[in-house]
Amino acid sequence: MGAALLDGITEASRRAIEARLEPGESLIALLATDLDERLHFRESVLALTNRRLLTTGASGAEGEPRAWPLERIVSLKTRDRGGLGALEALSESERLGQWFYTVGRARPAVELVQAFEALRSGAPVVRPESSEDSEIPEAEPHEAAAHVGSLLRLQRFARRHLGALFLGVVLTMATTAAGLVPPYLTWPLVDEILAPYQSRVEEIRSDARLSSEQRSEALQRVREEARGPFGRVPTYLLAMAVAALAAWALGWAQGWVLARLSERISADLRNTTYQHLQKLSLDFFSAKRTGDLVSRISSDTDRLCSFLSDSLTDFVTDVLMIVSTGAMLFYMDPVLAAATLGTFPAVAWLTYYLRERLSHGFLHGSRAWGEMTSILADTIPGIRVVKAFAQEQREADRFRAANDAIIAANDRVNRVWTFFWPMVMLFNQVGLLVAWAFGAWRVHDQRMTVGVLTAFLAYIARFYSRLESMTRMAGGTQRAAAAAQRIFEILDRAPSVPEPARPIHPGRLRGDIELRDVHFRYGARQVMEGVSLSIRAGEMIGLVGTTGAGKSTLVNLVCRFYDVSEGSLLVDGTDLRAFPVSEYRRNIGIVLQDPFLFYGTLADNIAYGRPDATREEIIAAARAARAHDFILQLPDGYDSIVGERGQTLSGGERQRISIARAILIDPRILILDEATSAVDTQTERQIQEALDNLVRGRTTIAIAHRLSTLRKADRIVVLEHGRIIESGNHEELLAVEGAYAKLCRAQMSPVREVIAEDAAGELKLTGT
Repeated sequence: MGAALLDGITEASRRAIEARLEPGESLIALLATDLDERLHFRESVLALTNRRLLTTGASGAEGEPRAWPLERIVSLKTRDRGGLGALEALSESERLGQWFYTVGRARPAVELVQAFEALRSGAPVVRPESSEDSEIPEAEPHEAAAHVGSLLRLQRFARRHLGALFLGVVLTMATTAAGLVPPYLTWPLVDEILAPYQSRVEEIRSDARLSSEQRSEALQRVREEARGPFGRVPTYLLAMAVAALAAWALGWAQGWVLARLSERISADLRNTTYQHLQKLSLDFFSAKRTGDLVSRISSDTDRLCSFLSDSLTDFVTDVLMIVSTGAMLFYMDPVLAAATLGTFPAVAWLTYYLRERLSHGFLHGSRAWGEMTSILADTIPGIRVVKAFAQEQREADRFRAANDAIIAANDRVNRVWTFFWPMVMLFNQVGLLVAWAFGAWRVHDQRMTVGVLTAFLAYIARFYSRLESMTRMAGGTQRAAAAAQRIFEILDRAPSVPEPARPIHPGRLRGDIELRDVHFRYGARQVMEGVSLSIRAGEMIGLVGTTGAGKSTLVNLVCRFYDVSEGSLLVDGTDLRAFPVSEYRRNIGIVLQDPFLFYGTLADNIAYGRPDATREEIIAAARAARAHDFILQLPDGYDSIVGERGQTLSGGERQRISIARAILIDPRILILDEATSAVDTQTERQIQEALDNLVRGRTTIAIAHRLSTLRKADRIVVLEHGRIIESGNHEELLAVEGAYAKLCRAQMSPVREVIAEDAAGELKLTGT
């Protein structure tokens, strides 16, 4: 069966493999490895056929092609540890070959092993159709042009304000209607009053048969006769003034109503986006930068607010004015209207043609802003590290580069934009010239009166001014569409930890935890394999192991920050996935190695999990956490303001506030993640006393590299490469001389060396 090409396999490599195939031999699976035996980057290809295992350069073979008959290979095994993958080919007596690869090649490696096992068992070989079901964290999608249709999706937020929306539409139509009145009144004013009077006067003045006295008398009679028609002039002027005032008043009311509406729609959008962001799982945040998310919720929603309050209001008004003005033009003179509006299709085509380029430009600009905001979000909280390593200039250069990217993106947009709207103005001027030329010709042929031409020119001037205004909005519209697309990228993301379809409400849990054959993958990296563990309610379990052994993964699964890939995790006998996420997590307290405190008072931080807690309850929790004494020494006690991320407190003080926060919610399940690893011995003793109060009567899972902190644990579980290799109490594990005993000796050896060096130093100083 033919094998599909995989990422990393070049056509030349594939041809090299195919050239080595024997008659009747066919490819089954291909794997492109990218590391050699020294873990340096080097490409090679491993091919499985229906007869042999071939390679273009087995690790350790100096790049020479190798081949092994399938009959000689007993097994193919993959190992995936800390982002490094390895595949081994074993015979009955030796290892035939070993190949290394990075995590991105893990899935093809697994597929090759599965294909080999299928060949050995005689089962049909079925390659997966795609790898879409893998749990690789989602990459940033390719930037497609922002479509204006993204703005139409905002209607779901407008439905909540239908009354204000309807009033805004009515006011917009009324404003447009009032704006059409003044040009229309110029028609009778010119044709019925001004033009006849001017014609009579010019006729008398040009009559050579009249003497000066006769001419004066005739002009006087014309003036007296014109008093009647001219008496209507104040009426027309008053009507124009009333229409202008009405248009102003209605426009003010329309602007006020729609501005309030846009603010509320934008606020709803921000609230909905932030609320949805809170529901998303941790894997979403691990693939996004904080500054980019902040930019989407703040800057992008602000752009939408400006668009809704200003551009959209003007756009609707312009559309209504253009449509109604166009109707009036065709009503007054269809032939002249058709000739005058001949440039309109060219403007429409130019707008459509340049729309996608503007969209790409604004989307690039938005992402460049997000990148710059991300740099700020990184460097401002980490300013101490920046200064400690004297990297101020480097960070300034990085910010300047991000700022230059914004300039470059905006320059690309401006090149298009500065060509676009002057071209629209040129088309509009051409249309106006056509109106004058064609209108003058029709007046000359007496097919149109001067009054009609005057009103027509007034309308056509409004038509083109509104058209020009609309085209100027094209930039704002595309910018808003890009902002809407970036926001809906968040709203369209579904949590990877879903709420149950038929929830079981946990209430107050006992705290029994059971893991049954649990497997878990971070993307393509296998982190946990076949873990089974039962924890009784009230039992304290210590998790130990080297970095990457799976300790944090286990507690993340217990907290349901992620769901298991295979197997099940039960709490009080119920699958964890059956509980509503927020209800279940109310039973969990967490104390992290690096506790996070929010800007606010100490009392607010302690009561974060229970905002309704009384001051007495807060103080009691602080006493139990051994935090009460140092809090009283602060100028404002419990009302002292904690700096951002708790920077005004020491590490031990932050840790005790974190413990008080966990004590206050009275959790049934407690997670301690390296709670004492970053403090001195005296502070550790104080924190340990606080933890003793916290763990009492609660199911506790404690992670610790400092093994002395786990001596009071009921059981210690040793993890290695995502599997449980030992379990028992401290004394039992020391007795078996296994991995735990080695870890203990490794930690004690440096201490003995220090004591010995100190003792030797004292002997030298005393001369003994």
